[in-house]
Amino acid sequence: MDYQYPISHHWSTDETVDVIRFFQSIEKAHEKGIERNVLMQAYRRFKEIVPGKADEKNICNEFEEASGYSTYKVIQKMKQASSEEKIRL
Repeated sequence: MDYQYPISHHWSTDETVDVIRFFQSIEKAHEKGIERNVLMQAYRRFKEIVPGKADEKNICNEFEEASGYSTYKVIQKMKQASSEEKIRL
C-alpha cells in the first residue's frame, strides 16, 4: 500500500480507526472478497461518521484516486447481494 487513507481532523481517534477499517474492507472486497455482513457493518459505521452524501462521495473519490479501489462498485454489489454472499470484485 503506497497511499494514505482520506481522514478528517474533525474525527475522533475512534472514528478515524473505523473509517480506516471501512476502507480496508473495500480493499479486501477487491483483493480476496469479504463477507457481506462484515462489509455492511463497516459501511453503517462509516455512514454514522460521514452521514452526508456529498461528503461520502468526496472521501470515497479521494480514496479511489489514491488506491484505485472503487468504493461505489463494492457498495452497489453489497446492496444487491444476499445476506450470506461474499462480496468480491
